[in-house]
Amino acid sequence: MSTVVLVHGLWVTPRSWEHWVPYYEARGHTVITPAYPGFEVEVEALRADPSPIAAVTVPETVAHLEKIITALPEKPIIMGHSFGGTLTQLLLDRGHGAAGVVINSAPPEGIRVNPPSQIRSLFPILNNPAKRHRAAGFTPEQWHYAFTNTLSEEDSRAAYDRYAIPAPGSWVWAYGLLANVTPGRQETWVDFRNAGRAPLLFIAGGADHIMPPSVNRSNAAHYKGENTVTEYVELPGRSHWTCAEPGWEQVADRALDWALAHAR
Repeated sequence: MSTVVLVHGLWVTPRSWEHWVPYYEARGHTVITPAYPGFEVEVEALRADPSPIAAVTVPETVAHLEKIITALPEKPIIMGHSFGGTLTQLLLDRGHGAAGVVINSAPPEGIRVNPPSQIRSLFPILNNPAKRHRAAGFTPEQWHYAFTNTLSEEDSRAAYDRYAIPAPGSWVWAYGLLANVTPGRQETWVDFRNAGRAPLLFIAGGADHIMPPSVNRSNAAHYKGENTVTEYVELPGRSHWTCAEPGWEQVADRALDWALAHAR
């Protein structure tokens, strides 16, 4: 059996994996869901006071995850959703993980695909430069468009109430919006030709608004490392909330089966 590390995305906490943990444990695997620094508290507490996470950076988050992963007795399978997918790519590039799976992944530096639905989804964070310096989130209506567009309004609101939090605005401004226009290597840079990287699977939701399939296809196509394994799968009709919307078990099975078959 394997150890699986599940890395959550922005605007949620490790609670977003609450269905996957017992599902994988029932198959005999050890499952770890590390939080970003400051994200360890409950959703309700972060909604009430998001100031502890406003200044969290990508480098300290990667270092925090590295500390957890390197303390494990074996290289784990690493899976990341949304910005957790970016972090997973950064971790694999640094030599961590036996295999990686990224689901509806946010891109690292160098992916210059910005579909209209992505711009619309992120506009509530980008519409005010002041949000670059604080934790910023979505209204229930904005969440419905960006995350849960395949759900009913009622089910989307239930997901929002259960999981949604603000997130560091700087991650969207600096690492998303400006990473491709700022000279030099940025903090989300990966070596797409790294021949030592573990196998990596991209899973994209065909109906995802905030990280559409075109973003994930471009991200996957950038990997050119000699003798490395990079694959892309698109699941029609699935939103950004694919890890929790109905049928999430199929996503979990697809991710784990692939990782177990390709793990080094």
